[in-house]
Amino acid sequence: MGARLSRRRLPADPPIALDALPPELLVQVLSHVPPRALVTRCRPVCRAWRDVVDGPTVWLLQLARDRSAEGRALYAVAQRCPPNSEDKKEFPLCALARYCLRAPLGRNLIFNSCGEQGFRGWEVEHGGNGWAVEKNLILVPGAPSQTCFVTSFESLIHLECDVRFPLADPTGSRGWCFKRQLVDLVMEGVWQELLDSSQIEICVADWWGARENCGCIYRLRVRLLDMYENEVVKFSASPNPVLQWTERGCRQTQHPESSY
Repeated sequence: MGARLSRRRLPADPPIALDALPPELLVQVLSHVPPRALVTRCRPVCRAWRDVVDGPTVWLLQLARDRSAEGRALYAVAQRCPPNSEDKKEFPLCALARYCLRAPLGRNLIFNSCGEQGFRGWEVEHGGNGWAVEKNLILVPGAPSQTCFVTSFESLIHLECDVRFPLADPTGSRGWCFKRQLVDLVMEGVWQELLDSSQIEICVADWWGARENCGCIYRLRVRLLDMYENEVVKFSASPNPVLQWTERGCRQTQHPESSY
C-alpha cells in the first residue's frame, strides 16, 4: 500500500489586530502608509494611532527610506536638527509631517503662478488699465498652465515675492501694475531649524516679456523675512526695458539664495 499526504490543513493562526501590536511595531507598520492617507485615514482611527501620526518617529522612518543623496542628507539633518516641538502648539501636525505632506524641496511654492485660477492668491494693484489673464502667445515648456498675467499699454510691471510674513508695500508708484504674493516656508513644510542649519537654496525665478507692438518695463523684488518680520536677505532686479517693435518673446529673471 502506498502512503499519501493528508489534505487536511493545519488551523491557521488567528490574525493579529493592529491595535494589539506593541507601539514600536505599530510605528513600523504605519510608516509604510502614504503621508496623506496617514493623516486623513489613519490618524482618526483611535488615540493610539493619532499619537503615532502626531509624533516624529513615523515620519523619520519615511524619510529614512529615501535613498537618494538628497534624501539621505535631509534625514541626517532631521536627526541632527530636529524640529522644535513647541511649534505643535501652533500647528496641528509636527513639522516632519508637514514636510512629508507638502514635499517643498524642488517644488514651485508660488501659488497660481500662471494665473490659471485668475488672481487667486495674489495681492494686486491695477495701474493703467490694470491686470488681466490671457493665453500665452508663445509656448512655455514645463509651465503648469499656458496662461500668463498681462498688463495694459499704459502700465509697468512690478512683482514682489516676500517669504514668511507680509509687509506693507512701500512703492505706491503711479502707473505700475503691482502683483505680490507671500510664501510662508514653515507652512509649506520647511522647519526653522532646517533653514538655520542647512541654508537650503531658495531660488526665485520669473518669466516676463513684451508684445511686439508694446514695450515693457519690468521690476522684481524679493525679500526673505524672519519670524519677527525682520529683513534677512533682499534681492531686486530691473532688467533693461524692452522697446516697442524690437522683439517678441519671454525672458527669465532668476536668483538663487543660500547665504542667509
